Amino acid sequence: MAVDKTVDPTDLQILELLQANARETQVDIARSVGLAPSAVLERIRKLESRGIVSGYGAHLNPRALGLGMLAFVAVRTDEVASDNRIANALAQSPDVLEVHHIAGEDCYLIKVRARDAEHLGHLLRTRFGRIPGVRSTHTTIVLETVKETFKLPIPGREGV
Repeated sequence: MAVDKTVDPTDLQILELLQANARETQVDIARSVGLAPSAVLERIRKLESRGIVSGYGAHLNPRALGLGMLAFVAVRTDEVASDNRIANALAQSPDVLEVHHIAGEDCYLIKVRARDAEHLGHLLRTRFGRIPGVRSTHTTIVLETVKETFKLPIPGREGV
């Protein structure tokens, strides 16, 4: 998918700065991109209204909250491809961080945070396994995370 043609290089620079630190002041962003703070505010509001900036949030340390186990669970279902009932049921669990409809033998790939192996086993048996239509799950436990980011590569800004 191509970059939105109405997003110019200054917008891309603003997006990069917001991804690096969403708490950056408009004055500091304006200084970095060479615009007045009011112009930066207007650009940010336009980026938000067009859905290019979809929200802001704090990134929390899962270990500090007692959720040190990360796992990916492939879920195989009997669900018809156009029905999202199971995906919606999986998404309702607060322990599920992501739900992806995937190609291949499995139907969904979910990213899960748990306290430990016992907690993860409980989720698999009592939450996911009890959803009508879930045929099986295959779990991969993460031993070490080398890279995890929410930052998207900004087209034309790589390596800047």
